[in-house]
Amino acid sequence: MNGQGLRILYQDRALAVIDKPGGLLAVPGRGPDKQDSAVSRLRSLLPWCIEQPAVHRLDMDTSGLMVLGLTREAHRRLSIQFAERRVGKRYLALLAGVVAEEAGEIRLAFRLDPDNRPHQVYDPVQGKIGVSRWRRIAVRGDQTLVEFTPLTGRTHQLRLHASHALGLACPIVGDRLYGAGQPGEPLRLHATWLQFSHPETEQTLEFFSEAPFVGD
Repeated sequence: MNGQGLRILYQDRALAVIDKPGGLLAVPGRGPDKQDSAVSRLRSLLPWCIEQPAVHRLDMDTSGLMVLGLTREAHRRLSIQFAERRVGKRYLALLAGVVAEEAGEIRLAFRLDPDNRPHQVYDPVQGKIGVSRWRRIAVRGDQTLVEFTPLTGRTHQLRLHASHALGLACPIVGDRLYGAGQPGEPLRLHATWLQFSHPETEQTLEFFSEAPFVGD
């Protein structure tokens, strides 16, 4: 279903799964100029849902799959699944550079830089650990297509894990914070796979969304 510029892949009385476009906020921000978001568009389509249905978030520049709880109880049960790391998530990213290894795991501690919000910085003392598994999909000239499986959900985790010298040392193409992305250039990071249990039936649900840059 499409409406208000939002693609809904699945919706019932308890939840909705959407395919968020890059450049759209996941939830409303502060100020009248930051009210357009995936949540506000969903609520215009489903005005009966709770005020804050977002169970997790994607960066504004990140595209792909999000699940939203439409009732308080569904939101609570889905939130518990995320907190207990029982939700399966995979992302595709196109990196600026050639990754020589085939696969691995990245563990880096990082935190917000209060003088340069929302930038995150590596800090092994005061930072919180972010963990991501990755595997190389393909090398295209001087770029590498990588699949990320985040085991934690830190802010900008995949962007920092890709770009940092202790990670893959190859920023995501289009990343203006951690790479050489230019204004208006899309970030090549897409939430491509999502798996969780239905909050009412406990049935396993699985969704896939093809990354828009795979065919580039």
